[in-house]
Amino acid sequence: MTNSSLIGCGRWGTFLGWYSVNYAKFDNCDMYDIPTSPNFIELRDTRKNPYLSLTDNMHLHADIADVLKNDFIIISIGCQHFRSLCKQLKDYNLTGKTFLLAMKGLEESTAKIMFDIMKEEIKQPVHIAVLAGPGHVQDYMKGVPSCAVIDSDEQETIQRVISMMQSELIRFYFGTDLIGNQIGAALKNVIGLAAGILDGLEWYGLKGALMARAPVEVGRFIAHFGGNPKTAYGLAHLGDYEATLFSQHSHNRTFGEKFARGEDFGKLAEGVPTLKAVKLIADKEGIDMPISQALYKVIYEKADIKSTIRSMFDRDLKQEFAA
Repeated sequence: MTNSSLIGCGRWGTFLGWYSVNYAKFDNCDMYDIPTSPNFIELRDTRKNPYLSLTDNMHLHADIADVLKNDFIIISIGCQHFRSLCKQLKDYNLTGKTFLLAMKGLEESTAKIMFDIMKEEIKQPVHIAVLAGPGHVQDYMKGVPSCAVIDSDEQETIQRVISMMQSELIRFYFGTDLIGNQIGAALKNVIGLAAGILDGLEWYGLKGALMARAPVEVGRFIAHFGGNPKTAYGLAHLGDYEATLFSQHSHNRTFGEKFARGEDFGKLAEGVPTLKAVKLIADKEGIDMPISQALYKVIYEKADIKSTIRSMFDRDLKQEFAA
């Protein structure tokens, strides 16, 4: 019997747990979240959330030790809480276990990717893979197929995770740029904020320009960290634009839309803290990030929305494909 584990019972994490036993090659899924969290309480009391119902082979646990007994562990929590989770995990024997990190963001205070944070905090010989690419729970639960990418610093780990997770619902591709795929996945949330603001302003005509220019900016950021700038045009970033820049299910797009209208979204939009991390590095290293800089001024410095957002596109004249 092969069992999966899940840490983080939000909408995406719970879906991945459900997927692992209904589409992938696992028999049971042991699930953990903080026992006092609304997500855990809802699943404990009703065996469902607004998106899906738990199947009989999905088991909730209030003690994290109960889910660390399995060899394959999916983690899907807010990126800003990941380091503290790793500090908790390192007190357990994790040798030989495989972790699939399903979060898309950068640590706000350091701009570090999740893979590097886990490597820093957990010194044990574990295998770490990351998941990136498009897809919303609401669409998957309707049977709408999509694609995603799995990446790692170990080719054998990529192969093993894909062989366990592959199905007709999600086709997984082999990642070839661990840095670029994580940064691309994180920054698509930032670009989602910009798309939402354009929606809120009803400046729909500029979304095409945003889609054309954003991968260039993100590619520069990826290259700075040693990744391949072309990865910005892959599944982790550009390939996720439909789900992030247009979908009504996108938290980041909805945050931006409501922000532009002076309304409060009231839910986690991972692009907001990631934006702060991007600004930190862009300023320190002199990376040209006009979209991110304009968003930061609007969201964190309360600059005038219309004139600042227009400034993203009112730069010095140059050829279209100049970097």
